[in-house]
Amino acid sequence: MPKRPTTTKEAMTEGAFDLIRKQGQEALTVRNLASFLGCSTQPIMYQFPDTAVLKDLVYQKADEFHTAYILAGEDLLEIGLRYIRFAKEEPHLFQFLFQSGRFSGLTLEDLIRAPEMTDVLAAVSAEQGLTPEQAVSFFEPFAALVHGYASLIANNAMEYDPEEIKTALIAVAEGLERK
Repeated sequence: MPKRPTTTKEAMTEGAFDLIRKQGQEALTVRNLASFLGCSTQPIMYQFPDTAVLKDLVYQKADEFHTAYILAGEDLLEIGLRYIRFAKEEPHLFQFLFQSGRFSGLTLEDLIRAPEMTDVLAAVSAEQGLTPEQAVSFFEPFAALVHGYASLIANNAMEYDPEEIKTALIAVAEGLERK
C-alpha cells in the first residue's frame, strides 16, 4: 500500500494535531511539523502562509475530538468525569484547548453560553428538568470544579484519583440540586 501523501492540507492538519498531542503546542512550528511529516517546510508554508490558520484548524479538530470524548458520557456526572479523564489522558491537547490564552477576557458564563456548549447544556437541562437559563446557573459551579480538577491534573499539580474526584463531584451536584 503506498504511503499517504503528507503535503495535503488535511495531512498537515492531522500531522499538526498529532504533533501537539504528543509533544505539546510549543512543538508546533513549521520546521518541527515538516520533520514530523517527513517533508520540507516549503509545502507547509505554501498551504499555510499564516500559521495562525493552521493552529485554528488544529484547534477545531482538537475541540471536536474533545467534545466527542466527553459527550460519550451518559449523564452530567459522567461528562464531568470524562472531562477530567481527558486532561489525564491527553494533557497536551487539554492545555492546547484550555490553557493557550484563547479565552482571554471571557467570563465562565461566556464560555458556558458558547455555541460549542449547546449539547452539554441541553443534557444538563434534560437531566435536571431545568429551563435553559436554570441549566446555565446549575452548570456554572459544577463546570468550575470540573475544570479546576482537570487543569491541576493536566499540569501534574495533582494526583488523578477517580474515586475521590467522583465523590467530590457527586457532593457538589447534590448540593446544586438542593439549591
